Amino acid sequence: MTVDIRTARAEDDAALLEIDFATWNQAVSPAPVPTRENRTSFFDDRTERENYLVAEVDGKVSGYVLVHQNIPLESHRHVLGINGLAVDPAAQGRGVGRALVEAAVAEAGRRGASKVTLRVLGENPGARRLYERCGFVVEGVLRGEFELDGQLVDDVLMARYL
Repeated sequence: MTVDIRTARAEDDAALLEIDFATWNQAVSPAPVPTRENRTSFFDDRTERENYLVAEVDGKVSGYVLVHQNIPLESHRHVLGINGLAVDPAAQGRGVGRALVEAAVAEAGRRGASKVTLRVLGENPGARRLYERCGFVVEGVLRGEFELDGQLVDDVLMARYL
């Protein structure tokens, strides 16, 4: 299996949207689950495609990661955030997620960042393990930050220093 990471292209739109439909749920994100009725495109006029890295497994789009500056202030330019990671279920468990996270960290370094941050739901132990294996550490926990399916869920703040 070959995993290639590259910057997103306009023609990735349909494949990335299908990955969102297949992976997005309340266990991985507190945001509303996208549906075919409320979302017809992955990219929109607010999307900066250059901030998305795409994984191809044997030539097929199989995942993405978003890396960008969360707080658009000059004083915060040394920190970039991972704000979205998804891997096609057919490619999960094959190192694609790790390749995407490591590519995002490398891209952050190329852009001059000294720190990469992310947020992950406390009820998502698989993602937390992945991030820890990639060198991220917990910097804080916002207890009961989200109410999902009637349960309060923690928001875990993680970072990796470059």
